[in-house]
Amino acid sequence: MMNLKEALELLEGTLLTPECDLGLEFTRVFASDLMSDVLAFMDAGTLLITGLVNTHVVCTAGLAEAAAVVFVQGKRPSAQVLDQARANKLPLLSTPLPMFEACARMGAGRPK
Repeated sequence: MMNLKEALELLEGTLLTPECDLGLEFTRVFASDLMSDVLAFMDAGTLLITGLVNTHVVCTAGLAEAAAVVFVQGKRPSAQVLDQARANKLPLLSTPLPMFEACARMGAGRPK
């Protein structure tokens, strides 16, 4: 089990929704840019890692009951996406890491 604070440290990330609880825990990580795969294969309460930064991601994450969303490669969503995430109480994070390295760090459970 890991919480958002630990994930931020591992991913050298930034919390884009600071009103969210950093103590929120999750047990799984799922990485995909295909939101159809997120809906089909991701379990509720999972941390989603993606390179997409549009409103579709927030809608899909909500439907899939994601714990939080991490955007890779330093990507930042628009104000509209941030507002939508806040309205849905969905934590959003950003990491400068590429998806492969973000997944590797999360799998290893420790910083580089």
